[in-house]
Amino acid sequence: AVVEAKRTRRSPEEGKQQAKLYADCLEQKFHQRPVIFYSNGDRTYIWDDHNYPEREIQGFLKKDELQRLIWRRTNNKPLHLEVPNANIAGRSYQTEAIRRISDNFAHKSRKALLVMATGTGKTRTAIALADLLINANWIKRVLFLADRTSLVTQAKRAFTRHLPNATTVDLTKEKDIDGANIVFSTYPTIMNAISQSERYANDKIDGQSRKFGSGYFDLIIIDEAHRSVYKKYRYLFDHFDALLLGLTATPRDEVNRDTYQIFDLEQGNPTFAYELDDAIRDGHLVPPTGIDVPFKFLRSGIKYSELLPDEQAEYEEKFADTETGEIPDEINAAALNRWLFNGDTIDKALEVLMERGIKVDGGDRLGKTIIFARRHEHAVEIEKRFNQNYPHYKGAFARIIDNYDKYAQSTLDDFSEPDKQPTIAISVDMLDTGVDVPEVVNLMFFKPVYSRVKFNQMIGRGTRLCLDLFGVGLDKQEFLIFDLCANFAYFQQQIKEKDPKPADSLGEKLFKARLELYQSMATSNNANNHQLQQDLGDSLHQQVASMEAENFMVRRHLAAVEEFSVRERWDKLNPQDLKIIGGTLSQLPTGLPNENPLIKRFDLICLKIQIAILDDRFSEGDAARTSLETLRDKVRDLLGNLEEKRTIPTVKVQLPLIEAAQAEDWWIDVTPVEIESLRVKLRDLMQFVDRQIESIIYTDFQDELGELTKVTVPIKQTGFSPYQYRKKVEAYICANQNHISIAKLRRNLPLTATDLTALEEMLFTTEGLESREKFLNVYTNTAQNLKSFIRTLVGLDRATAKEAFSKYLENRQFSANQIRFVEQIIDLLTQQGVMNPRLLYEPPFTDFHRDGLDGVFGDDDADSIVAIVRSFNQTVEMNFETA
Repeated sequence: AVVEAKRTRRSPEEGKQQAKLYADCLEQKFHQRPVIFYSNGDRTYIWDDHNYPEREIQGFLKKDELQRLIWRRTNNKPLHLEVPNANIAGRSYQTEAIRRISDNFAHKSRKALLVMATGTGKTRTAIALADLLINANWIKRVLFLADRTSLVTQAKRAFTRHLPNATTVDLTKEKDIDGANIVFSTYPTIMNAISQSERYANDKIDGQSRKFGSGYFDLIIIDEAHRSVYKKYRYLFDHFDALLLGLTATPRDEVNRDTYQIFDLEQGNPTFAYELDDAIRDGHLVPPTGIDVPFKFLRSGIKYSELLPDEQAEYEEKFADTETGEIPDEINAAALNRWLFNGDTIDKALEVLMERGIKVDGGDRLGKTIIFARRHEHAVEIEKRFNQNYPHYKGAFARIIDNYDKYAQSTLDDFSEPDKQPTIAISVDMLDTGVDVPEVVNLMFFKPVYSRVKFNQMIGRGTRLCLDLFGVGLDKQEFLIFDLCANFAYFQQQIKEKDPKPADSLGEKLFKARLELYQSMATSNNANNHQLQQDLGDSLHQQVASMEAENFMVRRHLAAVEEFSVRERWDKLNPQDLKIIGGTLSQLPTGLPNENPLIKRFDLICLKIQIAILDDRFSEGDAARTSLETLRDKVRDLLGNLEEKRTIPTVKVQLPLIEAAQAEDWWIDVTPVEIESLRVKLRDLMQFVDRQIESIIYTDFQDELGELTKVTVPIKQTGFSPYQYRKKVEAYICANQNHISIAKLRRNLPLTATDLTALEEMLFTTEGLESREKFLNVYTNTAQNLKSFIRTLVGLDRATAKEAFSKYLENRQFSANQIRFVEQIIDLLTQQGVMNPRLLYEPPFTDFHRDGLDGVFGDDDADSIVAIVRSFNQTVEMNFETA
């Protein structure tokens, strides 16, 4: 490689041409073109101009990584010549997906997004793609990322099964990666591994060297690629200079989580899409049947007036206010299964499942089932009530599978086995996505779901095909969804899904609150706050100055970190500075020791109080005053809790302040400086405050179950599917063959300008193919010739073709082989509409004679036949000779 380095104060782009000239000289001398880097220390660019335009990179490549780049220049195989392994992913849509992605990579794009419904083989398609790229010498090492260890485990098993010769490593369980060409990891694990490899670049960790530099991986596969991943882990995808493949079942349309933007794609237009409706129509997934299960309490809550007398007594005992004795009129439905668990509701729900659920083994046993519970305590109560009602199953039939159990993967493995228990998996989030158990035939939604993405993913747990499930030749044809919480009704509505940006971490909130207070004090010109402002500036400066330059997240913003590591730089900040500090530096890791979250939350409350006091609107008595009073009450509650810990020596010392600050008059005209004094003196004591745990109440009121009804499951296409659009186009055109313009094309009649206008009007309307733009986006090669495109779809009218060749069919002077040869031409034209004359010299025409047309006919007849074929092509302006 060649590196052109500029000073930090200069732009790295200034060295681009200079680096190219160096590369030209080196190539002339050594007969090998080097990889080009140009950098100013803060930003570095790589330019392998044999393959790609320049792009930013987060570090220089190592020797072996450079060697791989050079080697690939002459050893990369054309991807379009490689055949995907049909034993891994052999369905037509999977093959098309692999072709679309490989074409994308071949045309020098480095990112692709694959949208495929749960159960249609996203992982298998990714495996087949990786296999193709490895065989074509495009990649060597692959990183597969998922957000849960169970999905990492599942993916590793799939890769190992389909690529038995690959060396695979699960980074969450194994530490030795030497020799591995496919690495599996969760996001936090690989982030930590990168940080370690940079911190100890020349050392060995756990007995082996960790070298996760920018060029270590050639392909990164992201499972369930949603925008939420990038909020926290986006630096990971910047760190590795690799091809990027995103896998998802449900990309979002909302701007705040626009997956498409991450992959440099137009909104709603992934590299390839094959969604749930597509798969059900094509018979690759089974459809759901919805059962609405209307429990009164779950839909309307518990009303005191509607309970039986003995139930009212229990209600009064459990829900009366402990101080006033007041009894609420009702407990709303949202409380059910969150902090209020009603035994009778659970019992009746389990009874519905056991009686109405799909059975296997000749109807003797419930099929594999997932119950989606609201929280862990809810799952515990479901399991408990099941064992009480069905003790003969001895506690093995229904089991909880969630992250509270460190051995949950073992239980999940058992659930995945058709002949093993449990039969019912009670899940809290863990089985909502990604889990592959084809035998699942019943889903029970025992919680409300407000995300369509998650709703579709949960439905996907039941969509997989399962052959011979009910006996030889008796395959799974449907699965049931028991909806207890009106999810179907919710998603039938045209409600725009709320999808706020992922929340800031506690550390980010603290940083931004300190910055806001610092700026508020800078503009207030209050001398009493001068020292506090200086202290805040020192704290902010210290956070930035402690950021480790070698950390891969920090390094790409090193210029800003170094600039604001100078204390004087904080004395006067402009709006652009605030944008950089709040938008970028606040998100970077610091070298300061971690503190107890209870202490940090207390700091944040105090900072918000100080900001509210300085708020100009406070004097007007509006929202700022309300905010201050709410925050004040939170502090007083914390101090009241702390007062109960008076026996702790450090608390006892601060009791006078703790007691005083709980009084109303302490807060009259309180100043930011006084709040700061309170914060500094009491913050370390917050570790003794009791955590507020929502008390759980168990009841056993008689619930009412309404009539169970079958309903339509609201499945929604979430992204534009070119695959399904093509099917729609072909079906629409074939269904409209009697349209005058299409009929003329089939009969080989020329179209007038009026005919062509009528054709386009018929095609590009709301009830037709939506829009010309969408059509041309999918059929990029038809922009110049709509007529030939339609002819290839509808074919040529057989009578028209036979009439053109009638001389050769009716004249008895021609031999049987000659007549059969012409019939073969008519068959092909009838099916394809047009024909390249060159085909007359290829199979199946060479089956009649090795020289094809010329061997069967004399020169004059051969020329006449070619002229007839060309006449059909010319009517639709299809010139194969120049195509």
